[in-house]
Amino acid sequence: MTAVVSRGTREVRVVEVPVTGSPRRGPLTRLVAALGNGAVQVGLALVALFWLMPVFGLLVASLRDERANSAGGWWTVFTKPAELTLGNYADLAGNTTIWRSFLNTVLIAVPSTVLVVVISALAAYALAWIDFPGRDWLTVVVVGLLVMPIQVALIPVAKLFGALGLFGTITGVVLFHVAFGLPFAVFLLRNFFTGIPVNLVEAARMDGATEWVVFKRVVLPIAKPALASLTIFQFLWVWNDLLVALVFADQDSAPITVALRAQLRQFGANIDLLSTGAFLSMAVPLAVFLAFQKYFVQGVLAGSTK
Repeated sequence: MTAVVSRGTREVRVVEVPVTGSPRRGPLTRLVAALGNGAVQVGLALVALFWLMPVFGLLVASLRDERANSAGGWWTVFTKPAELTLGNYADLAGNTTIWRSFLNTVLIAVPSTVLVVVISALAAYALAWIDFPGRDWLTVVVVGLLVMPIQVALIPVAKLFGALGLFGTITGVVLFHVAFGLPFAVFLLRNFFTGIPVNLVEAARMDGATEWVVFKRVVLPIAKPALASLTIFQFLWVWNDLLVALVFADQDSAPITVALRAQLRQFGANIDLLSTGAFLSMAVPLAVFLAFQKYFVQGVLAGSTK
């Protein structure tokens, strides 16, 4: 509808535009809106249960004896709860081979993780914030090392360790993990360090702070999420490694992955011992992940809101 209003020699046209209501939503749209976040939470809970099912099955298998595991799957425990027993863990407590290999795994995983995190943090800071000749080319070399597969270096490094007397020792396994863990660690931390505001670093330098002080007081507190994520990834990679340990570790320095593989019987799967040892070895990485979970999530989401 249009109305004309006269004001002296001027005419002002007033146009009335009808206001329509919001479009009608279909039944499916109304159902999704009614469920809201509840449907998302239910879906995530189902996905989590699906992914945790193998872990639960491993736990149940570790609580059943060899006869019960051979007779049926772990899900039969719901109808036969009397099959659950702690006998497997009692037998594992007296297995010196498993416990020695568990200690070897700690002696391999902890130094490999600490050295990679410390060295890569220093190198990444230098590549990100210190201007020196050849910095860009060195960064390209680090990126190029990411595509080198571990299998290519097994024989050359084995010959080198044999000549140095490191073959078959825990030190040799640690050095191999550190060498092949550094390229990815440096690449990851460098990308994170370059995202730090320039004003923070320059302000610290103008106040007379040395590079070490800038790294310690400015960069490291901001980089806690990235460092926690790297710590989790490196620890899990080393803890669950089998290939490198099979090549470079002997019987006395073998980690738990090699020890569990050696426990296979000739005519059976030995599931009672394997499931118990596997669940024990899985408990440590799980504890590490839960301890760094807060920083891990922050590190994964870092930069997503920029």
